[in-house]
Amino acid sequence: QVQLVESGGGLVQAGGSLRLSCAASGRTISSYAMGWLRQAPGKEREFVAAINWSGAITYYSDSVKGRFTISRDNAKNTVYLQMNSLKPEDTAVYTCAGRGVPVATTSARSYNYWGQGTQVTVSS
Repeated sequence: QVQLVESGGGLVQAGGSLRLSCAASGRTISSYAMGWLRQAPGKEREFVAAINWSGAITYYSDSVKGRFTISRDNAKNTVYLQMNSLKPEDTAVYTCAGRGVPVATTSARSYNYWGQGTQVTVSS
């Protein structure tokens, strides 16, 4: 069983940056595709970014493309989400998720493991 713990969320002004981390424990995630999803109040959970097992393939939602970067360090069993040029509409709970397979996906329904989430609030 994989446990995922996010950190790095907080309050930031529009235009600022945050770096989220997702530390995995219980087993190695080096063969797993990983992703970040978010859920704003009153809205459905949406896909943000995904990365395949090696880090060579990444996907982003149109709303964050060019501003966010997903990466991973398999030696540290950790996945990151660098968020730049943040906007108020990026405010949400950001959750790290893992698949039991190496191939990344943009589907929010295709993940098997979930963290508890970390709050990101962007003020205008």
